[in-house]
Amino acid sequence: MPNPGVQREPSSSYRSALTALTVLFFMWGLITSLNDILIPHLKALFTLNYFQAMLVQFCFFMAYFVMSFPAGYVVEKVGYKGGIIIGLLIAAAGCVLFYPAAGMSSYPLFLTALFVMASGIAFLQVAANPFVTVLGSPETASSRLNLTQAFNSLGTTIGPLIGAFFILAVAVQSEETRQAMSSSELVVYDQAQISAVQTPYLVLAAALGVIAIFIALFKLPKVKGGTVDAAANALPVRHSVWRYPHLVLGALAIFAYVGAEVSIGSLLVNVMGLPTIAGLAPDVAGHYLSVYWGLAMVGRFIGSALMRRIPPTQLLAGNALINVALLALAILIGGHLAMWALLSIGLFNSIMFPTIFSLAVARLGKFTSEGSGVLCMAIVGGALVPLFQGSTADALGLMLSFIIPIVCYLYVAYYGFVGSRPR
Repeated sequence: MPNPGVQREPSSSYRSALTALTVLFFMWGLITSLNDILIPHLKALFTLNYFQAMLVQFCFFMAYFVMSFPAGYVVEKVGYKGGIIIGLLIAAAGCVLFYPAAGMSSYPLFLTALFVMASGIAFLQVAANPFVTVLGSPETASSRLNLTQAFNSLGTTIGPLIGAFFILAVAVQSEETRQAMSSSELVVYDQAQISAVQTPYLVLAAALGVIAIFIALFKLPKVKGGTVDAAANALPVRHSVWRYPHLVLGALAIFAYVGAEVSIGSLLVNVMGLPTIAGLAPDVAGHYLSVYWGLAMVGRFIGSALMRRIPPTQLLAGNALINVALLALAILIGGHLAMWALLSIGLFNSIMFPTIFSLAVARLGKFTSEGSGVLCMAIVGGALVPLFQGSTADALGLMLSFIIPIVCYLYVAYYGFVGSRPR
């Protein structure tokens, strides 16, 4: 039965709120996928190895670990709407920091900007994801979150196209070529490199500020906390959010999934540039990267419909096992087939995050906001797994390093089959 403390609004109000929230999902998807373009650009610009280049994702996703649990407490105090506004303003500040980072050609300052920007997105994740799950029937929470996450994937699809046009289109020259330039040519070249990064992130900062104003003026339903249905009341009473096994195992599944997805997306441009795979130029590979994220968008629309007929747990486990097969195929075969196998993983990634999230917060009742914070902390997998894969790529070779996401997807399959059962 509904929680007496939850104020319910008319369904039309829910639809308006969900429409507004899709804008947030779109924007943080776009920002996150731009990292996959930044990595090859900064790798060439600062002459980094794979491990050093993966510090981009380390700093970005480490912010989720540092900020998500505190964000859960803040959202509990100020409400979902307040948490969303705070997140938008922090993310905008992070985007503004790209201006001095590019102007000073400072890799540490780039990493600082990424951390600040991701801290804002952590607030958005903590506030918006559980907000979507409680805006309607608990039975359709997975389907509803998949549908709104589809617009997140629309952002991740457009992000690489924007990044390829603004950032990768400005080729990074070798040290020998730069030394051969005249002083005037070097000034023009340096200014082009600076503008390539400054322009898109200043535009993003302005857009986030406008959205924050819009959300502040928009009347969102006053929903706080989760719903407690009869099945939830049948569970043993817990005194800590950490005492729910399906939540803790779900956090590990989020860690594994996000780590695998980010690792693959981060290295795809480099993979497609290998002569043994496709030999594509960085800007061309950047356009193909949008296929990876575009398939995730398509998959979320399809998954939202399929989940009304197929149990989410089965769909989650099945998709994870398909990704294991695609990764094994890419490692063993090589060539263009490997490229398309890796790009196809986006389709089967599609339903994983929202499905794991909704399964993990199911029946948490008053702990829903804290549970959301725990799950968003687990997004730190996007920081640690790419770093591990980067060091593996430096040691064993780029293609063999994809053994790491295979292990991650095997755990996600386990969570779908076994770990997601509330008990």
